[in-house]
Amino acid sequence: MSEVKAVIFDLDNTLLDRSSTFKAFAISFLNHYFYQLEPRQQLLERIIALDQDGYKDKRVLFQELIEELPWPSKPDHTELIRYYNDHYVKNAILMEHAQDVIRHIKSKYQTALITNGRNAIQYGKIDHLGIRDAFDFIIVSEEAGCKKPDRRIFEAALNALALQPAQCIYVGDHPVNDIEGACQAGLSAIWIQVNQPWREELKAQPLHTITSLNELLILL
Repeated sequence: MSEVKAVIFDLDNTLLDRSSTFKAFAISFLNHYFYQLEPRQQLLERIIALDQDGYKDKRVLFQELIEELPWPSKPDHTELIRYYNDHYVKNAILMEHAQDVIRHIKSKYQTALITNGRNAIQYGKIDHLGIRDAFDFIIVSEEAGCKKPDRRIFEAALNALALQPAQCIYVGDHPVNDIEGACQAGLSAIWIQVNQPWREELKAQPLHTITSLNELLILL
């Protein structure tokens, strides 16, 4: 690893426990709109399923919720989007061992973060978690004008760090967006297995496959 100068991270389901974060938000959502309904477990499971691990457009998600849920009084779509924008980031939860790993990596390498999403939501989560200062560079797809797996967003990080692809390792959970995208941009990648299964048709080969962030304490 002597040639490695920087470690670049994904955010959701890599440093941020996206599953726990969205579940906490969904519980607060149900407590707000369906406080009179008990039990709510079935509704909670349905909201989580419809969300598709965060890969469904929230405008589509909330339209589906308007159509499916047993509302005492149906809200309009704009109200639900506003509730999401106001409350989702407040439920952000770090992955187990994330603080220790970030501290360890920061002591040895330059650090960066590349994440797909909207600026307000992604930076809102980063700031709620208190990790913005842990990175030498952060880029969100909205501000980049492109999103992973587009190689341009990886190149933006490389340019900001003034490094070559071979000098960087990327850590992420999504086989296509993170691992395939990083490898096509010339970076080595470490795949953290969370919710997204590997796709056999992919040409990328991760340098390592891990199931917990604390494995990076040994690998890097």
